[in-house]
Amino acid sequence: MNSIFMPPSPVLVSDAPLWGMLLANRVSAGFPSPAEDLGAQRMDLTQMLVVHAQATYFLRASGQSMVGVGIFDGDILLVDRAIQPRHKHIVVAIVDGDFTVKTLQQQAGRTWLQAANPAYPDIVPRDGQIIEVWGVVTSSIKQFAV
Repeated sequence: MNSIFMPPSPVLVSDAPLWGMLLANRVSAGFPSPAEDLGAQRMDLTQMLVVHAQATYFLRASGQSMVGVGIFDGDILLVDRAIQPRHKHIVVAIVDGDFTVKTLQQQAGRTWLQAANPAYPDIVPRDGQIIEVWGVVTSSIKQFAV
């Protein structure tokens, strides 16, 4: 399979708070705006990003098959195994023993996995083949500089 990741085993998210400062103003991604009156408040990233701490894992993405939805090689994905997967959810699935991240498609009693890059084919199960949805991707974290 192209387009996943997998450390030796998924890393469970801690339910401990992860505090940071959230500035009240938004930063322009278009034209610059004045940086006046910057207010700040403490925010807990764990509370903001994690609903089911005991069922949420970090996985690192690998490959280019999901660039159309903003998931790039090296991104850290938060995957919640307690969410019931539904049509159009981005999911981590197991196909023939390999992990992959794709968009779950369910229509007219059929289920398949769709890439978000036209260079990658859909994964349509063959007769007897099972696609196991392992969890639902809830967030993607990017690192630009360390």
